Amino acid sequence: MLTQEQNKALTQVGSGTPMGELLRRYWHPIAASTEVEKIGTTKKVKLLGEELVLFRDKSNNLGLVGDKCAHRGVSLEYGFPTECGIRCQYHGWLYDRLGQCTDQPNEPETSNFKNKIKIAGYEVREVGGLVFAYMGPAPAPELPKWDLFVKDNVIRTIGFAEIPCNWLQIMENSLDPTHLEWLHGHYFEHVFEQQGRPQDEWKITKHHLKIGFDEFDWGIIKRRVLEGQTEENEDWAIGHPIVFPTMLRVGDSGAHSFQIRVPMDDETTLHFWYTCFVPKEGVKVPENYPISLYECPITDENGKYVVDYIDGQDMMAWITQGRIADRTTERLGTSDKGIIMFRRMLQRELKKMENGEDPKCVIRDPEINNNIELPQEENKFSEGGLLSGVAKDWNTRYAPNLDEIIDICKGGKVLSNL
Repeated sequence: MLTQEQNKALTQVGSGTPMGELLRRYWHPIAASTEVEKIGTTKKVKLLGEELVLFRDKSNNLGLVGDKCAHRGVSLEYGFPTECGIRCQYHGWLYDRLGQCTDQPNEPETSNFKNKIKIAGYEVREVGGLVFAYMGPAPAPELPKWDLFVKDNVIRTIGFAEIPCNWLQIMENSLDPTHLEWLHGHYFEHVFEQQGRPQDEWKITKHHLKIGFDEFDWGIIKRRVLEGQTEENEDWAIGHPIVFPTMLRVGDSGAHSFQIRVPMDDETTLHFWYTCFVPKEGVKVPENYPISLYECPITDENGKYVVDYIDGQDMMAWITQGRIADRTTERLGTSDKGIIMFRRMLQRELKKMENGEDPKCVIRDPEINNNIELPQEENKFSEGGLLSGVAKDWNTRYAPNLDEIIDICKGGKVLSNL
C-alpha cells in the first residue's frame, strides 16, 4: 500500500505537482486530426488540469492557447481564427498560436499594452491522424513516431472515451496480467450466460501459470503463460509493451493497437484506442482511406456499465475504484509485481527529472525517432487474429465502418467511402 502523500504524488497532474511536472515532459494526444481539419475550427480541450482551446487558423496552422481571454475572461472556444492566430469574439483581442497578444483594436495604435499580454500557449503537432500537445519546458523533445503512427498499408480507426477516473489506475490495469482470466474470462462467461449467449464464444478463461515483466528502452514488457501454453507462445516469448508513461501496445496479426491515456485532470482521463487493421498479404488498402473516429460508450441508456465487450469491462473496473483510487487501503499480492514495478519506475523517473535529467522515453535524437518499432504478438492467446470475428468484442465494434474494414482487409470489395 501507499501513504496518502505517496498516492497524491503519483496521481496529481496539475502544474507544480511532481507527476504533473513529469507528465509535462511528454507529448499527449488531445484530438483526432479530423476534428480540426477544417480551417477556422476551434475545439475546447483539457490537459493536465488546464482548460485550453485548440484551433486551426487561416494559414492552416494549429494553435493551442488558454481558454480565457486576458481582457474580460471570455472563452476563446467561440473566438474566430485569423491568418495568424485566434481573435476574441468579445472585443477583438488577437492571440498568436502560442498565446501572445498581437492586436488590441480599440487601444491606441501607439500603445505597447498588447506586448505585455500573454495567455498560456503550447506547441501542437500532428502524426498518424492525432493532434499532440507539449506543455513542458523548452526545447520540446521529438514527437515520438511510434511504428503504428507511421505504418504503411493499414486502415486506422480511433476510438475515444472520457473516463471519470485518474490516469494511474488505468495504467496499472495494463500491468496486471491476471485480470485477463477473470474480468475478460470468467466474468465474460457470466455476462454471456445472463444474455443467453453460448459461454464458449469467448475462450480465454485460462489460468495463468506464469507472469513476467522486463524493463526495456521504452517501458516494460508484460509476459504471460496461460494453461495449456509454454514459454514458446508469443504472449511470453514476445509479450506486449507498456510504453512509459501513458501507453499500452496490444494486438495480433489482424489488428495492432495503442491504448493512450491522457490525464485531463486528477479525476478525468481522455482515453484513445488507436487501431491499425492489417490486410492479408497482397491486399492494398485504398489510398487516402479515411480514419474513422468513434466514441466508446461507458454506460447504456439505463446508466449501467456496458460490460459485454473487453474495453467496457476494463472501464467498469477502472471507474468503480473511485475517481482517485485509495491506495492506502489496498492489499497487493505476488501477482501485482508489475504494478509495483511501474510505481517504482515512476518514482525513479521523478527523481531523474528533479535532478535535471530527461526522464525515460523523452527523445531528443531525430535519427532514433524515424520509426520506433515495438514488439508485437502475431497470434495472441493462440486463438487466431482479431479479424476472425473477435474484433466485435473489442472497442472496434463501435467503428462505423468495421464491416467494411474487415471486408477490405480480407481482400473483398470496397463497399463505400466514408
